[in-house]
This record gives sequence, structure tokens and C-alpha cells, in this order.
Amino acid sequence: MARRLSHSSADQFEDRPTDQKSSQTSADELEDRLIDFAVRIIKLAASLPNTPAGRHIAGQILRAGTSPPPNYGEARGAESRADFIHKISIVLKELNETSIWLRIIKRSEMLKAELLTDIMEENGSLCRIFTASLKTMRSDLQKRKMRNGKRQTENN
Repeated sequence: MARRLSHSSADQFEDRPTDQKSSQTSADELEDRLIDFAVRIIKLAASLPNTPAGRHIAGQILRAGTSPPPNYGEARGAESRADFIHKISIVLKELNETSIWLRIIKRSEMLKAELLTDIMEENGSLCRIFTASLKTMRSDLQKRKMRNGKRQTENN
């Protein structure tokens, strides 16, 4: 089994044996899922009414809803664990903002609620994935810092 730097988990910067194909496939699948979500946001924004409120919300949801895929791509090329965590937190922040805009669209009845159900469910699912990932990554980073601190104390 090859040793490489994994780009799909909090351990991406740890040189360890990995199943390269499955970890890369998982990260690629998540990236594709984010791209599909962004495409759905583009289509949703285009269907909003051509009113001052509709144009404003379209612009806002386009910005927030289409930024997770490129931000995730940036995270996959992060230079450190901390950089990876920071970039993934941006992905989550934009997904959370998109969720709020979707709820505003639904409550204002700019689009029929049934047209929003699937995209709102996907948004929630993506938020849960990135929330869980961030929780794990932050916990792992904290454990590493504690272990490194212990080693430094023992070496003094």
C-alpha cells in the first residue's frame, strides 16, 4: 500500500498508509456534490422574481451558495492542518448563510415551498457533514497540540 498525504480528512497532512483510491474518491464525490448544489442554487436564483427583493436575494444566494465548491477545492490544497480547518470553516459559513437565504425565500413565498424542499435538505446534509468534519478536525488538532506540548515538557 502506498504512503501519501491524504487530502480528504483532518489527517491529510500526516504521512501514513492510506487507501489512495477510496480517500480521493470520497473527496472527489464531496466536491462533485458541492458543485451540483451550486448549480441548483444558480437555477434557483434565476427563477426568483424580477423585483428589488428578488434581485437582492438572488445576488446574495448566488454568492453564498456557489462559493463552497471552490473553497472546498482550496481546502484540499491547504498548506497546513490549521489552514485546512480555516478553509473548511469558510465552506460551512457559506453553507449556513445559504440556508438562511433559502429560509427567507420560503417564508416570503417567493417560490413555492415544495420547490425548495430538496435543496434545503441537501443544504442541511452538507452543513451536517462539514460541522462533523470540523468538530473532528479541531479535536484532533487539539490532541496533537497537547501531545506535542507533553513531549516538549518531557524533553526539557
